Amino acid sequence: MPAHHDLGYRSLFAHPEMVRELVTQFTPFKLFGNVALSCFEPVDPVYVGERLAARQNDIVWRVRMGEQCLYVYILLEFQSGVDRWMALRMQNYVGLLCQNLVKQHQLPPSLLLPPVLPLVFYNGAPDWSANTDLAELLMDAPPELAPFQPSQRYVLIDQQRLEPAALEANATLLALLFRMELSSASEIRDKVLPALLTWFRDAPQASLMRSVEVWLQSLASRRGETQPFTFENTKEATDMGRQFASWSEEFEYIGFQKGNEKGRAEGEAKGRAEGLEEGRAEGREEGQVSALRGVLTHLLRKRFGDLPETATQRIAGATQAELEQWCERSIDAPSLQAVFGAEAASA
Repeated sequence: MPAHHDLGYRSLFAHPEMVRELVTQFTPFKLFGNVALSCFEPVDPVYVGERLAARQNDIVWRVRMGEQCLYVYILLEFQSGVDRWMALRMQNYVGLLCQNLVKQHQLPPSLLLPPVLPLVFYNGAPDWSANTDLAELLMDAPPELAPFQPSQRYVLIDQQRLEPAALEANATLLALLFRMELSSASEIRDKVLPALLTWFRDAPQASLMRSVEVWLQSLASRRGETQPFTFENTKEATDMGRQFASWSEEFEYIGFQKGNEKGRAEGEAKGRAEGLEEGRAEGREEGQVSALRGVLTHLLRKRFGDLPETATQRIAGATQAELEQWCERSIDAPSLQAVFGAEAASA
């Protein structure tokens, strides 16, 4: 299941304009620059895996360009380490996509497989050191075998290493959100947040605004803040800017305190260092669940109004996996009952 930061980005890239901005503004490719948003169609990535087990951090879009369709495969990569075998993984995912198109009879009359643009959106702290070309992971083959070796490349978008000056000069919504994540608290309060408010004032889009609120809440959750934020008025947004300034300090302090408490309780049995690390891990897990409850409650109230007591109780007693699933459903579910599934509807 995806973590809450994955859910924030999934909610953003559920919009065709965000996918178009990602490709045209943050890759060398400009082929979508004049393509209408109506030509973008989301594809359910449930095909990934022979057992129909969806990969929740995969996003796939089909784009019509004249008589031809091509596919954009976005893999969200938020793990703390760098996957050396990413090119191999991508070859597998793209192969499964093409295999599914054959099975579902979704090929054009020519029966030729469509082009695929594979993207890896990485937002981890370590520098991305993995090869983007599968050929770099293969042994040198004898000349007779060289033409038969597999080939796959992908495009890396390393968010943490984006050039700040280039982001500031970029007026797109996605660039503003990247700046929100990468800037200091004072820059967010004084520059980025006012620009974000201006963007939505000039181009009001309710559905996109709701997804950005989900993204903002997930960002706040990662920094230890569980209070919901909206764009309903400027004062609330200004308060959000002030709170950004204390998120980092609060998050570090809370983690340190929980780690120390756990370390003191188990230090004698397992050693202080091991107990401290376990305490920090437990604190992070508890913080994630609490943050997910805040994200879900905020989004449900925004969409459906005041929540009944039964819904509040279910959220309070839910596991992390349940909360993640309900957060995903809440983005476009037609009713509150649909968010919680058949069990809630029957109740």
